[in-house]
Amino acid sequence: MKFAVALIGILITMGLALTRAALGPTVFDRILALNMFGTKTVLLIAVIAFLSGRPDFLDLALVYALINFIGVIAVLKFSKHGHFGETSSDGGEDG
Repeated sequence: MKFAVALIGILITMGLALTRAALGPTVFDRILALNMFGTKTVLLIAVIAFLSGRPDFLDLALVYALINFIGVIAVLKFSKHGHFGETSSDGGEDG
């Protein structure tokens, strides 16, 4: 019963995170809200794994956490620099 309440609480906070992502005044607020949504998704997968008795779902939760982390770092880098790779200022190759 306690885990069912935790499941409902996680779903409510996921809804609040999506609301913040939609209403966030800045891009960084939206990115942070989506990061929070990803973290709550990891928790949701872990609770579902416990409730269903399938501990192999925890591996999926870990993979999703790593993808969420890398994705957030990539989006933050892109929003700051406007590109993912290093480019020289004169347009030619260095060296």
